[in-house]
Amino acid sequence: MASENIKKLWGGRFTAPTDELVEEFTASINFDKRLYAEDIAGSIAHARMLGRCQIISQSDADTLITALNQVKVEIESGDFIFSVALEDIHMNIESRLGEIVGPEIAGRLHTGRSRNDQVALDLRLFLRNQLLQVNSLIYDLIHVLVDQAESHQKIIMPGFTHLQQAQPILFSHHLLAYVEMFLRDYERLSDCRNRLSVSPLGSGALAGSSFSLDRQMVADELGFAGITANSLDAVSDRDGVAEALFDFSLLMVHLSRFCEELVLWSSVQFNFVTLSDSFCTGSSIMPQKKNPDVPELIRGKSGRVVGSLVSLLMTLKALPLAYNKDMQEDKEPLFDALDTVVGSLRIMTSMINEIQVNAEVLAEQAGAGFSTATEIADYLVRKGLPFRSAHEVVGRVVAFCELNKLLFTDLTIAQWQQFSLLIKNDLFAFLEPQDSVDAKDLFGGTAHKRVVEQIGLLRLFLEKNKIF
Repeated sequence: MASENIKKLWGGRFTAPTDELVEEFTASINFDKRLYAEDIAGSIAHARMLGRCQIISQSDADTLITALNQVKVEIESGDFIFSVALEDIHMNIESRLGEIVGPEIAGRLHTGRSRNDQVALDLRLFLRNQLLQVNSLIYDLIHVLVDQAESHQKIIMPGFTHLQQAQPILFSHHLLAYVEMFLRDYERLSDCRNRLSVSPLGSGALAGSSFSLDRQMVADELGFAGITANSLDAVSDRDGVAEALFDFSLLMVHLSRFCEELVLWSSVQFNFVTLSDSFCTGSSIMPQKKNPDVPELIRGKSGRVVGSLVSLLMTLKALPLAYNKDMQEDKEPLFDALDTVVGSLRIMTSMINEIQVNAEVLAEQAGAGFSTATEIADYLVRKGLPFRSAHEVVGRVVAFCELNKLLFTDLTIAQWQQFSLLIKNDLFAFLEPQDSVDAKDLFGGTAHKRVVEQIGLLRLFLEKNKIF
C-alpha cells in the first residue's frame, strides 16, 4: 500500500507514491525530532545569512525567521503534529513552514543547503550542548567525591591487587583515584566538544554550493570557532558522534568499576560501606535482603553504552563518501547512550553523597593479610640489603607466621632476628598500617599529607570550572 496524502518535498522526479512500509522503515522522525531546537537554530542562522547576502529578499528572510520561531513554540507547547510520511525533523519543520508562510517563501529556506549538511550541523550543535551537560554532571560527581574524601581523609583501609590484600591506603586516597578517572573523562569530553566546533553548513549535499554563501557568518552566529574545510568530509563525518560514544563508554566503564567495588564493599563479607536504603531494594522472598540495585544497574548499563559505540563503528566502517542512508543509524545509539550516561551520573552522585563509611571495619581489615610486608622489606633495604634479598627474607617471615598462626606484631625481636640480623628494635615503628601509610609521603602517594595536597588541587579545579 502506498501513501498519497502528503506531498514529498523531494517528489518531483517520482511518478509513484512511496510505499507505506518504506515510509515507516526509512523514517527517523520518531527519534530525530529531538534535534528540533538545533534544526531551527541552524535554519534561522541560514535564513538570516541568505537575506544578508541578498540571495533571498530580506523580507522573505524575516518572514522565515518569524515562522521558524513560531514552529519552535508549537513544538515546545506540544501542539506540533509530527508526520512519519515527512520522514525526519527537517522535512516536518519545512512542511509546517509552508503551511504558515506559503510554499513559495518556505521553499526559499533550502536555498544553498542540503539535508546532508543540515543534519551534520544539527548533530554538532546538539552534541556541543549535550557534552556540556554531561561535563556538568561529571563536575557534580567529582565535587561529591572530593567532599567525601575530605570528610574521611584519615580513615585507613586495605588496598588490593588481584582482589587480595596488598598495602594499607587511605580511604580518601581510594576515592581520589576515581576522581582522576572522572577528570580524564571531563577533559576528553571537553576536547571532543572543541573538535565539534566547526560548522559544516554550506557543504551542500557533498560538493559545496554555487551560491555566494557567507559560511563564516552562520558559524559565528551559532557559536562555532570555524568552518569545515572539505565539503565531502563535512557531510559524511561522524567522528564527533563516534568520539562522544567512546568517551561515554570509557566514562561508563569507570562508573562500572566503582560500582563493582560498592557492590563488594556493601556486602556482609566486606561491610566497608553501607548504602542508603534509598538506593537499594529488597527481596520478594528473603526479608533480610538489601540489594545494591543501583550500582548493579549502572554496572550493567555500561555494556549498553559500549554496544552503542560498536554499533556506530560497524555502521561507518565500510561507507563510501559522501552521505549514505546508513548514517541515519547514528542517532539512536547516540541518544540512548547519552540518556544512559546522564541518568547514571545523576544517581551515582546522589548515592555517593549519602554513603556511610564503616571506619572501624576498614581499619581492622587494613592490617590483615600481612599488608605491611613491603614496608618491612623497604626497612631492610635502608639497612643495606638488596631489595630482592629483602623480599625473600620477609617472604620467609610471612610463611613462618602463617604456619604458626601469628601476626607480624606477635613476633619478638629474637624471632625477627632469626631471619635477618639487620633487624633491630626500630623495626617496630614500621609494623602498623598507619606507619605504612605515613611512609608513602611522595606526590601522588597515600600519605595523609599528600591526600590533603590533592584535595587542595582538586578544590582549585572545582573553583576554576564552576560555570554550571
